[in-house]
Amino acid sequence: MSRLDDAGLAAHLAEAAGRILLAVRESGVFSPKALGKAGDQTANAFLVHALREARPDDGLLSEEAKCDGERLGKSRVWIIDPVDGTREYGEARTDWAVHVGLAVDGVAAIGAVALPGAGIVLRSDRPEPLPPTENELRMVVSRTRPAHEAVAVAERLRARLIPMGSAGAKAMAVVRGEADIYLHSGGQYEWDSMAPVAVALAHGLHCSRIDGTPLRYNMEDVYLPDLLICPKDLAPRVLATLREILTEMPAAE
Repeated sequence: MSRLDDAGLAAHLAEAAGRILLAVRESGVFSPKALGKAGDQTANAFLVHALREARPDDGLLSEEAKCDGERLGKSRVWIIDPVDGTREYGEARTDWAVHVGLAVDGVAAIGAVALPGAGIVLRSDRPEPLPPTENELRMVVSRTRPAHEAVAVAERLRARLIPMGSAGAKAMAVVRGEADIYLHSGGQYEWDSMAPVAVALAHGLHCSRIDGTPLRYNMEDVYLPDLLICPKDLAPRVLATLREILTEMPAAE
């Protein structure tokens, strides 16, 4: 693996971890309650060991591994989510993902997002042309707890809501032209968005916080609660609509 460039390594590991996760699920030895934990831990062990072997000088941040702070002194930091959408993985759905990304000086530089249930890996070094935006806008939202702001924006833009599972699956739906907007404001962490953002940026999409400011990674506080991914020509309209909605909302006491 040391011969692979960074993008090739990210894609290779995301795909391999996806195969491992499918094998864990198909083994049939875990109860539905235990399956998510088993998959998370197994895929995380593989990814961590593989990255330590292939890129020993880089930093590493994983949802499933305790952070010792060493990454904060590194320019290059791998940020991984072994199973993004644990519930969907455990329910044998397809809308879950594996995230493997590399942040360089705080920027989402390289990423791969595997959708193992669909047999697909999307990667930042192989962008494809974006499909044209349809007349009816489509917005992906959480299938279990859609954010109030996202629903309100969809109503004003007359966008059709598409419920979906993991953050990676929703982001890749925009990359693949299955949706036009992914607006999230319900709380996330760096591993939820870093690899998907790298892939989306490489495909020419707008990616930012919901106030329009840049997304920054490898921060001491890894909480990164909101996200907007959409075509660049649509971003000003979405951000302006969101500002209107937030201005109209009553201030918290």
